[in-house]
Amino acid sequence: MPSKEVICSGMIDRIGLETSNLMYKTNKDSLEEMLPIPNHKIGLEKIAQLLLDETIGVIKSTQEIGAVGHRVVHGGASFSDTVMIDDEVKEKIKQLFELAPLHNPANLEGIIVAEEVFPSAKQVAVFDTAFHQTMPEVAYRYAIPNYLLTENKIRAYGFHGTSHKYVSEKAIGFLEKSDKIITIHLGNGCSITAVKDGKSIDHSMGFGPMNGLIMGTRSGDIDQSVIFYMVNTLGYKLNEVNTVLQKQSGMLGLTGHSDLRDIQANAEKGDVNCQLALDMNVYRIKKYIGSYAAVLNGIDAIVFTAGIGENSAYIRKSVCADMQFLGLELDEAKNEIRSSDIREINTPNSKTKILVVPTNEELEIANQVYDLILN
Repeated sequence: MPSKEVICSGMIDRIGLETSNLMYKTNKDSLEEMLPIPNHKIGLEKIAQLLLDETIGVIKSTQEIGAVGHRVVHGGASFSDTVMIDDEVKEKIKQLFELAPLHNPANLEGIIVAEEVFPSAKQVAVFDTAFHQTMPEVAYRYAIPNYLLTENKIRAYGFHGTSHKYVSEKAIGFLEKSDKIITIHLGNGCSITAVKDGKSIDHSMGFGPMNGLIMGTRSGDIDQSVIFYMVNTLGYKLNEVNTVLQKQSGMLGLTGHSDLRDIQANAEKGDVNCQLALDMNVYRIKKYIGSYAAVLNGIDAIVFTAGIGENSAYIRKSVCADMQFLGLELDEAKNEIRSSDIREINTPNSKTKILVVPTNEELEIANQVYDLILN
């Protein structure tokens, strides 16, 4: 920074499985490996080893790292902007564990490990909730007693903000007309945002990152009565219900698989449960597109992003099917092309643009960290 030159890049996914994937790339070398990564701590330690490796590493000492940017999912009412991390910030992140149990604990663990590995670096938190602070009161409030908002800060906060912010800005720069767009983040976690004049005005996730679209292991929207029924009639404890809805539901609960690549492959082989799960996933996305088109009073474009949104031509095609009333007309040949560039996948006659915009949360985090340190 500030040249935004990528010195190295990489990813570890499928954490917690025996078949975790590790990818690491520099200008000279690349490494791909499948190995068991049981938790985030071991994954982060492995990354640090690669950065310092004598053969393929890019730093000789941890002293070369001036700052480490951390994506933190839930900032609650405490954080509406990027902040320097200290003990007080870590404690507040910990207090929000229950609202983002799949993320905040791992986020905090990443901070603690980074403090150990890069002791001289500044640690900076970039919150997923920050982009959605522009949502109007009619969108973020729940129809519950007022004191639960004023005293207990119970409201919709929104998530995946780093991604939605980045791709919406890229889409706006790409399009001639972009007052009203819908950004669709589809990965193991999924969410959708209505963006008007560059600002988030509604979002599918709420107080915690569990509702809205169907996700890898999270249920998405569910009737609250189901929770009371599970506790009062079926005998579940509240922590057991939380585990079911957070870690055992979504695509995993429907199919036995949490990774869409596996689900799609099995559906192609005739697995009925996998095909139904894909159909349910698409149906939920369509419902949100329709509701946000109403909120925006029309749409100029829809934007697909994140692992599934960028790579699954099948999901994109299914979402755009039978959506002529919104002016969506998909070019199937363009949809099949894989690229790391921003691209239109609509026909020339489509009234509404359909874009694939690769997200770059790392760059967005780097930009915010650099700006904070400069100021």
